Amino acid sequence: MTHNMGPWPGTNSVQQNDVSRGIKEPDGPQPTIIIKPRGRTNLSDLREIVHYRTVIYFLVWRDFKVRYRQTLLGVLWALLQPLASMIVFSVVFHRLAGISSDEVPYPIFVLAGLLPWGFFAHALASASGSLVSNHELLRQIYFPRMIIPLSSIISCVSDFVTSFGLLIVTMVVLGVPVSLNIAFLPLFLLVAFCAALGVGAALAAAHIRYRDVGYVTPFAIQILMFLTPVVYPSSLIPDAWRLVYALNPMAGVIEGVRWSVLGISPHPEMIIVSIVTSFILLLVGTYYFLSSESSFADIV
Repeated sequence: MTHNMGPWPGTNSVQQNDVSRGIKEPDGPQPTIIIKPRGRTNLSDLREIVHYRTVIYFLVWRDFKVRYRQTLLGVLWALLQPLASMIVFSVVFHRLAGISSDEVPYPIFVLAGLLPWGFFAHALASASGSLVSNHELLRQIYFPRMIIPLSSIISCVSDFVTSFGLLIVTMVVLGVPVSLNIAFLPLFLLVAFCAALGVGAALAAAHIRYRDVGYVTPFAIQILMFLTPVVYPSSLIPDAWRLVYALNPMAGVIEGVRWSVLGISPHPEMIIVSIVTSFILLLVGTYYFLSSESSFADIV
């Protein structure tokens, strides 16, 4: 007959099992592990984005497929939207209102402004609602949350590339040469990307707490378009207000895009102010996003 005598004196059951399996405790002092709470911002998340680049790829590919799922025209919508806007604006603002176009055909002038603006507006709208629309991902798995608005903005680049081909074709048809300054075009697109990411990340973080952001953002985008030189040249802005006007980052971006593609003389001070504003918005928006990140899964 056997009796369960319990653990040996001075040991617990875990120690007894370790001894019975021949496991010995290591000699010498053991390392001390200190677990600290995360701060309000965690800049290491920005470095982690590189390690999670596969997640970015699949989110971008998913957004692209969802956008054109069950549509008759598919990617052609990226061409039809700026084309229709170009026609309407040419009739209303050029033919009826008599707005000038800095010695280039007005359809080309307005299309060169519509393309960067369309990218910014679409990217901003997509990023602002990205966390709410992906709330299940926030609750189930870990990854740097900045990936969600970032992938939403990257997915909008394909539409810009497609619609930019429309601009080149229209310029060829109307006999407008492409400026050699086009090599600087990626710089202004990068500025627009940074502005969209900074503002979009801040709006996405705010949208988690305040669902009113989803209603205010489309309205604010419509208002901001008329505060941006999309359908009119920036030369119409008085000199005294031009630097204040350039605090809108897309004002300098559109000014730079028209200079790089059409060769229209820009206002350098506007471009400089808009570039500085874009990077300030990127830093402030990223800081606000990272400082709010820890509560996303709890309140989404």
